[in-house]
Amino acid sequence: MKKIIATALVLAAALSATACQDDSRKQVLATSASAVQLRSIQSRAFDTTDQQKTLRTVIATLQDLGFVVDNANAMLGTVSGTKLDGYALRMTISVRPRGTTQLLVRANADYNSQAVEDPLPYQRFFAALEKAMFLTAQQVD
Repeated sequence: MKKIIATALVLAAALSATACQDDSRKQVLATSASAVQLRSIQSRAFDTTDQQKTLRTVIATLQDLGFVVDNANAMLGTVSGTKLDGYALRMTISVRPRGTTQLLVRANADYNSQAVEDPLPYQRFFAALEKAMFLTAQQVD
């Protein structure tokens, strides 16, 4: 009788472990899909190879949007800024080469130390940056 109970317990444990494994696979797949979607919201490619000019334009755009630039590192291609308006919205922007004719600009935002997944702050930033990049390319001040 003890052998049957022990076998039943082992079988139940194996089945529950399989269920957990299947559930964790679904979670990983769901997470990676949402991560890919978030990355697409956070990134834009620009047809330029001038990283320094792009970084200066990113800084100006952040300032135009009310951010205070906390850190800018031309060697790393990153800029960080904070917007304090009753809350703490922090954006970190990286500018990296993409192929031989483009730069990839990626923005990461956090609100009160929580990652921002809402597309609206990214859309606002990239809309302003696209206008600024156009004006910079046309040499308009």
